[in-house]
Amino acid sequence: MAELGRGSLSKMKAHLDAPVQYAFRLGDEEVPVNPLVGKSLRLEYLGAIHCTHCGRKTKTSFSQGYCYPCMQKLAQCDVCIMSPEKCRYDAGTCREPSWGEQFCMTDHIVYLANSSGVKVGITRASQVPTRWIDQGATQALPILRVATRQQSGFVEDLLRTRVADKTNWRALLKGDAAPVDLPAIREQLFDSCGAGIAELQQRFGLQAIQPLNDARCWTSATRSRPTRRRSPASIWTSSRWPKVLCSVSRAST
Repeated sequence: MAELGRGSLSKMKAHLDAPVQYAFRLGDEEVPVNPLVGKSLRLEYLGAIHCTHCGRKTKTSFSQGYCYPCMQKLAQCDVCIMSPEKCRYDAGTCREPSWGEQFCMTDHIVYLANSSGVKVGITRASQVPTRWIDQGATQALPILRVATRQQSGFVEDLLRTRVADKTNWRALLKGDAAPVDLPAIREQLFDSCGAGIAELQQRFGLQAIQPLNDARCWTSATRSRPTRRRSPASIWTSSRWPKVLCSVSRAST
């Protein structure tokens, strides 16, 4: 097989186009994925795992690709990454206040997305629509602009009492979810959670949590699906997916 590249494997790159263009990231090298669809491909683990932050060689990766020391000290590995409402910046105990100012103390979008069904989520305003592409959404709708990550976490925590906050990857692989009326679902959420949203606005200020009543619904192109489905965990037999050193090869034609 002809080798297309080798290096430390990072999150796949996605570029908004029609259709979306994907690429493997192997160190500083990128291997376009779209031309490989329908062809035989082999990913080979070369026996090394490197921290996604410091590059240190490690036996096991933690928190999606970090060595243990980095996992223990970096703000991007703290509990608030999975639970934004637990942010400790205002309490003065953030692991890296400068990192928090750049990534957490900035505008976030609370959105509805349709991938395996309707879900609520949050992302930095700068990550729209990348976040939706990463999740495999076919529809998405920004519903609130919020001043900080922590505040968006409080809003998400409120809304997920009414709608899911996770994607069912098994359902996602079976095919595109049926189209839904996201603006109508937004209005239903605003009606059912209006009192809770008002309480958060009173706590943080009206300007901190702003409804996006005029936002447009985003849609993506329809994608083809694999006929054979495998769990992501069955592709790699350990937690070594992030930053593993590997090579990508394609059968010669």
